[in-house]
Amino acid sequence: MKLIIAYIRPEVLTKVKCNLFARELYSMSITNVLGAGQQKGYTEIYRGVQTEVNLLKKLRLEMGVPEERLDEAIEAISSGARTGHKGDGVIFVSDLAGALRIRTGEAL
Repeated sequence: MKLIIAYIRPEVLTKVKCNLFARELYSMSITNVLGAGQQKGYTEIYRGVQTEVNLLKKLRLEMGVPEERLDEAIEAISSGARTGHKGDGVIFVSDLAGALRIRTGEAL
């Protein structure tokens, strides 16, 4: 099994989920995170005070997938998250030693 960790823009979550669901990939965890990358943030003026926002809101998507379905999961995430601008996100893939369903005790 492989563990996919993807950092994506919040506004593309619906499209990414639809792409994954269309490929019958349902199990995922989503977490709100703050981060900095190539996008480098922006400056804004609030009540006359200029502030620099370096950490931007992103979503962290995590999912464990069988090795034979890895390519289609990556394609679903990347095609749904791609806008063509800096800050689209990144996908990390690592080996997953195993998984166990708590309710039934079955190994995944």
